[in-house]
Amino acid sequence: MKISISSCIWVFLLFFVSGVVQVKAYYVECTNKESRCYQKTLACPSECPYTYSEDPKAKVCYINCNSPQCKAECKHRKPNCNGPGAACYDPRFIGGDGVVFYFHGKSNEHFSLVSDRNLQINGRFTGHRPAGRPRDFTWIQALGILFNSHSFSVEATKAATWDDEIDHLKFTYNGDDLVIPEGPLAVWNPPDQSVKVERISSKNSVVVTFPNVVEISVNVVPVTKEDDRIHSYRVPSHDCFAHLEVQFRFYGLSPKVSGVLGRTYQPDFENPARQGVAMPVVGGEDEYRTTSLLSADCRSCVFNPDRVAEQEDSPLIGYNILDCTHQSGSGNGIVCRK
Repeated sequence: MKISISSCIWVFLLFFVSGVVQVKAYYVECTNKESRCYQKTLACPSECPYTYSEDPKAKVCYINCNSPQCKAECKHRKPNCNGPGAACYDPRFIGGDGVVFYFHGKSNEHFSLVSDRNLQINGRFTGHRPAGRPRDFTWIQALGILFNSHSFSVEATKAATWDDEIDHLKFTYNGDDLVIPEGPLAVWNPPDQSVKVERISSKNSVVVTFPNVVEISVNVVPVTKEDDRIHSYRVPSHDCFAHLEVQFRFYGLSPKVSGVLGRTYQPDFENPARQGVAMPVVGGEDEYRTTSLLSADCRSCVFNPDRVAEQEDSPLIGYNILDCTHQSGSGNGIVCRK
C-alpha cells in the first residue's frame, strides 16, 4: 500500500492544529493587576477544560486570582444556592462567613445588599402578605448596581403563570433599556468594558461581571405549586412571583463593607442570626432600606466612588466562595466559623 507524501503532510497538520487548539482551550490567564497571580497562565483541570460551555449545567474553568496558590478551578455558572454569597428562596442568604440567615424585608421596597466604597448592590423585594400573617412573604425581584459612575439593573419580569419558553429577564444600563439576544453564549459589553453580561442558557440565566470587583450568577425562577404547598405562601392566581436566585463572587471588598449580605465579609463579623433554629431571621430593615433600586441612601450605606482612590484600608481577600462544609481549611489561611 502506498502512502503519498501529501497525505502525510495533511495528517501532520491535522495533529498539529488540533494540538494548538487543545492547548489554547486548556489554559487561563489572570488579568487582575492587583493580584499576585497577575499574568500567570495556568492549565485548567481535566474535569472542566474550557472557560465556556453551551450546557448551562456544565462546570467551566476559571483562575482564582485571589487564591495564594494561584490555581485554576472549576465552577458552575448558575447560582449555587447552598454556597457562600448566595441569596435565594424567600430570601435565604449565605454569608461570607458561611452562616445561613433569612432577611425578609418588605414587599415592593428596596434594601442594600452590599455597600462598599466602589460598589452598591440593592435588591427590590416582591411578595405579599396573606390575611392573618404578621409579615410579608418576600423574594428578590430585581438587583440594582452602582459602580463608579455607572448604573445597571437586572430584574425578573412579572408573570401570572410560568413559561420556560419565555425569557423573564429585563436589563438596564445607565438608565436605558438593554436588549441582549436570546441564546447561550450571547455576550454584551459597553464601550468602556465596565461590565459584561453573558447568557449561560438561551433564557433566564446570566452571569454579570464587573471586572475585578464582582461576578454575579443570576437565575429567574417562579414560586412553584410545590413551594406554595410546602410553605403555605397562598400565591394568588394572577402572579407566580418570578424572582431571582443569585450568587455573588466578590473581589477585594474593603473591611468597611456594609449591607445585609456585605457585612458578613467584614473581618471578625459576628453574625446575629440565631443558630440551631429552622429559620434564623435577622432584622435591620430600617438600617438597609433605600429609596429606590439605584440609590445609596440607606443609613449604613458607604458607597462613595469619589473616595475610591483614597486607599485607607487594605482590601479583603476574595474568600467569597469558601467551602465551609468541612472542618479543615481550604489552604487560604482563613478559618470558617459558624
